[in-house]
Parts: sequence; C-alpha cells; structure tokens
Amino acid sequence: MPEIGTFALIFAFAVGVYGTLAAFRGGSSRTIALLRSAENSMLVNFALLSVAVAALLHAFLTRDFSVEYVAGYSSRDLPIFYTISALWAGQKGSLLFWAWVLALLTSLVVLQNRWKHRELMPYAVGVLGVVLVFFEALLVFVTPPLERLAFVPPDGQGLNPMLQNPGMIFHPTTLYLGYVGFTIPFAFALAALITGRLGDQWIRTTRRWTLFAWFFLTWGNLFGAQWAYVELGWGGFWMWDPVESASLMPWLTGTAFLHSVMIQEKKNMLKVWNMLLIIITFALTIFGTFLTRSGILSSVHTFSQSTLGPIFLGFIGAVLVFAFGLLAHRLPQLRSKNELDSIVSRESSFLFNNLLFVGAAFAVLWGTVFPLISEAVRGVKITVGAPFFNQVSIPIFLALLALTGICPLIAWRKASASNLRRNFVRPGAAAVVVALVLVTLGLRHVYALVSFSLAGFVLATIVYEFYRGTRARRQISGKSWPSALGDLVARNRRRYGGYVVHFGVVLFFIGATGKAFVQENEVTLARDETAQIGDYTLTYRGNSTYRDRNRFVVAAQLEVHKAGRLIGSLAPQKRLYGSSDQPTTEPAIRSTLKEDLYVILAAYDQDQASFKFIINPLTMWLWISGVVITAGTVIAILPDTRVPSRPLVKPVRKQEVEAYVEVG
Repeated sequence: MPEIGTFALIFAFAVGVYGTLAAFRGGSSRTIALLRSAENSMLVNFALLSVAVAALLHAFLTRDFSVEYVAGYSSRDLPIFYTISALWAGQKGSLLFWAWVLALLTSLVVLQNRWKHRELMPYAVGVLGVVLVFFEALLVFVTPPLERLAFVPPDGQGLNPMLQNPGMIFHPTTLYLGYVGFTIPFAFALAALITGRLGDQWIRTTRRWTLFAWFFLTWGNLFGAQWAYVELGWGGFWMWDPVESASLMPWLTGTAFLHSVMIQEKKNMLKVWNMLLIIITFALTIFGTFLTRSGILSSVHTFSQSTLGPIFLGFIGAVLVFAFGLLAHRLPQLRSKNELDSIVSRESSFLFNNLLFVGAAFAVLWGTVFPLISEAVRGVKITVGAPFFNQVSIPIFLALLALTGICPLIAWRKASASNLRRNFVRPGAAAVVVALVLVTLGLRHVYALVSFSLAGFVLATIVYEFYRGTRARRQISGKSWPSALGDLVARNRRRYGGYVVHFGVVLFFIGATGKAFVQENEVTLARDETAQIGDYTLTYRGNSTYRDRNRFVVAAQLEVHKAGRLIGSLAPQKRLYGSSDQPTTEPAIRSTLKEDLYVILAAYDQDQASFKFIINPLTMWLWISGVVITAGTVIAILPDTRVPSRPLVKPVRKQEVEAYVEVG
C-alpha cells in the first residue's frame, strides 16, 4: 500500500505540472481543448492525492511501522482517534494533508466554474496549479511521507502527549482550510492582473471563497486558543508564541481584505489596496507554514530543524516578485477615478480600518521575526515577549473595535453634521452609560474601561441598525416585528450577517478583557486542608491513581465550596505517557458565564500536593463568540432573497464555449 501511495504522489506531480502548463497555454492561445484538459487534470490530481492520503492513513490504522513517518508519530497503544489525527501531526503528513486540501478546493473551483469566467479561469487554474505543484514537489523530492525504514521496529515512538487532545482534530484542520482557502481569491486576483480584467468580477467570483477561508481561519485560531487553554496548563489562551502570531497575521490582512472589497464593489475604489491585501494574505499563509516547518523559531508548535526553510523562503520570494511585478505593470489601470469626498465618510472609515489591520499585522510580523534578524546581524537572539505585543497591539485592536461601531453610522461620500448627531447619539450615550456604571463600581483599569465602553458602543450600534431596518421593513410591509426582522435579514444577508459577526467580535473582546482581572493563588495543601481564592474555598481530599490505555494518571481530588455551599468537585491531573519521560499537566476547569475557576496540579507526593488556583473572568465569552461568528458567517454566505438567485455570469452552452476558441 505505501508503494501505491508513493506512485500516486509521483503521478500527481506529473499531472499537476501538465495541468498547470496546459492552463496557461490554453489561456494564452484560447484553446478550449487545452482548458478542459487542464481542468480535468486538476480533478485527476485530487483523486491521486486522495489515494496517497488513503495509503498513509491505512499505514497508520494497520500499524505499519515499516513506514518511517508512521513509526515516528504513532504506537500500538495510541487510540484510534489520535492515530487518525497523527496523519497531520508531523511535517511530512501535514504537507500531504495541505496539498490534498488544496487539490480538493481547486477541484471544487473547477466544477463550480466549469462553463463560467472563461477569461479568468485558465489563469486562476494555472496559479492554483503552481501552488499545488510546489507542495507536490516537496512531497516527491524533499520530504516523502511514505518512505520506508531499513528495518521494521516492534513499536512506534508514539504521539507527543500535548497532541493527544481533541484539539488535534479541530485546530489543524480548520487552520489548514483557512490557509489554503485564501489561495482561491489570490489565484483569481493574479488571473485578473494577467488578463487585465481589473473590475470587480474576480472579487464577486471569490466572495464566498473569501468568507469560507476567513471563517475557517477564525475558527482555527479559536480552536488553537482553546487547546492551549485546556492543555498547556498555564491558565491563558494566547501567549504570542511565534506560530500563534503566524496564524494571526493572515487573519488580520484577510479581515482587512474582506472589508475592503466592499468599497470596490460599491464605489469602484481601493483596487490597488485589494490586490495588495490578497497578495500579502496569501504570502503570510505560506510564511506561517515556513515558520512551522523550518524549525528556525522556538515554539511548541514547530517541527525539528529541516531543509524546508530556504525552499519556502524562495517560494515566498518568487510569489511576491511575480505578483508585485504584475501589480506594478497594471498600476495605471488600477488607479481609481473616484476619490474620497470627505475624511468623514464611510469610505474613509474603511480605509482607516485597512490601515489599522495592516499596522497590527506588521507589528506582529516585526515582533515575530526580530529574534531572527537580531541573531543574523549581531549573533544574539533577542526574545520578544508578550509585553511588547500587548503594548503595541492592544491600542490598535481597541481602535479597530471603535471603527466597528463607527463605520455603519457614517454616511457614504460625506457625512453631514445632522447625520452624525442623529446616528451617534444613542450608541454614544450607551458607551457613556457603560463607562459611568463601571467607574461607579470601582473599575480603574484604563484599557478595560475603554474596551467595555467601546463594546457597549458597538453593541448599541448593531442593535440600532437592526431596529432601524426592521422598523422600515415593517412600515413598508405591515408585517409584525419578528416577520419584518426576518424579511430584513433575508433581503440583505451580507450586511446583517456582517453585523452578527461584529456582535461575535464584541463578545470576544469582552472575554479577552477579562484577563485584566485574573486572580492567582499558589498553595501547598495536606489532605483535608483548605485554601481560598476569590469567593471559592477548595478542600484537598487526596489523590487517586489509575492506568488508561497509554498513560498513567494521578488526579488530585478537590471539593469546591462557594458561600459555604458545596458546588462541585475538580480533579486536576498529572499524566505520564508510555512514550514520554516527562509528565504532562491537565488542568481542571469549572466554567460559568461570569468566570472560570482554573486549577493546576503543580506537584504531589503521598501526603500533600501543590496547586495553582486561577480565576479567569469572562473566559466563556471567548468560546461563545465563535458560535455567534459562525451564525453571522452562515447568514452572510447565503444568497439574498430580494432578487431571484442568478449566476454572476450568464450560463453558456457548450457550443458557445467552443466558439470562444481563437484560431491562430
């Protein structure tokens, strides 16, 4: 079976090279046979990569330790759930999975646009093919995932204990879907630059793909934060680890792109910005892959040192040179004939929004790569820690939160004084009321006060926008308030779905702001002794031990009282896996909407145990925000009902497509 997978990879690489060349040649010569052949090659490529993935998965499930990658990332006692996730646990498997996802999305693009976008499709398919061939070349010539060992070990080395968490299924898969998803709008953007069709057709064609990529990248970051929170045992959800930062950067520029394209669609402006943003976003997705797989930065996410670093840097450099060269060539055609009429307008607020997102991404990039630069220049690696990132990013993120509320309230082109007074009175009053209440309650933390006040401002803006729209629909249709609201959202899903997403973002800010009020207490308790933190009293009742399939577990038993009443028990753990000499920490968490009680078992012996107790306020709202963002994205991605659903380009018969061929 591994030999079949290896052959499939080699054949996929050959088919990918042919399909890529056929796509570009078919586009330049306008030969329909070549175009169809190139598209069919992408479908075949996906089938071949699926065979390779199936071969590697079969090797894992049958415990075929003659395959070097299987022996390195699984063992006989590893549960099936984690045996499957080991497919992408290491460098070779993750690259194969990445290529497979890209081939899948490319096939969907081909099937979706089989008879549409005849000018853009050849070059979009060609660009997708170039990226796919790059990853396939790595799998065939540099890091083959199905390579056999010279001997067959009796058992494998097992999976890293930190990876034996449900997050191993959800975090990498959603992150890859987000990373790879942004390749689709990037490919169509380059196709537009190559063909000179620089209107908004490429944006409209890829709008849902952009939402798709942004949604999964958002969830990838959230799943990663939740995984760190429940697995690493340090009490936080974001430590500004280099690879965490690497996944945040394309999210920032991708979010800017998602907002910026609306201005091009509505006002035919910011064309250059949109091209820059999608090129940078794609480059940052590859850069994140480079950081993870080169091993040049110290991180819990990275793999060991490898030869892939220079290859990825070379690919990123080639992509940027080619893309920016095309952009420079088309720059005169991309310059907008429309200009900003006023700095106080919705167009300006979108531009400021872009600048802040890009500024945040640059700050994170600088903090991430500065250790590499300092080591290369001075020979000393200077670590950039969380204080730098917090000091730089928090003001920028608060400004972005403010713009989230300001943008919907400002008129297009130029906002009048009466417009500003009419639209800002209610949300502004809500922000003032929130600030006054919090100050009265004793809140003195400046950033927290600003964050909560801005959250009140944005929430009031969203509620006001829904109220105004529903009232107008009700006056027109005479329907009830709930029916008018449903009709309003159905007729403009993109706008009101966006508001729901913004509501989710506000909830995330509320949850993140809770970190300003964390309480901690480190204690050593003998059996039946108690400790206090906040309103909680915890009583240590001793340890229990047991052996699971592939680990030995020591769990401390704690009773939790609040206001003199028993409210539950917690059992923080130390786990020792057979494949590791170092025990891992498994915190115990009691979550409510108000706060999390987070308990870490630091050390133990027969008569006593040491604990770290943490109260994390408002953490639950971080995870709730993901549910709300999901609802908003689903609403935004569905078609409106105010007009009959129709394709962006009129469907054509096969005979008409064949007439597209240009002789000579």
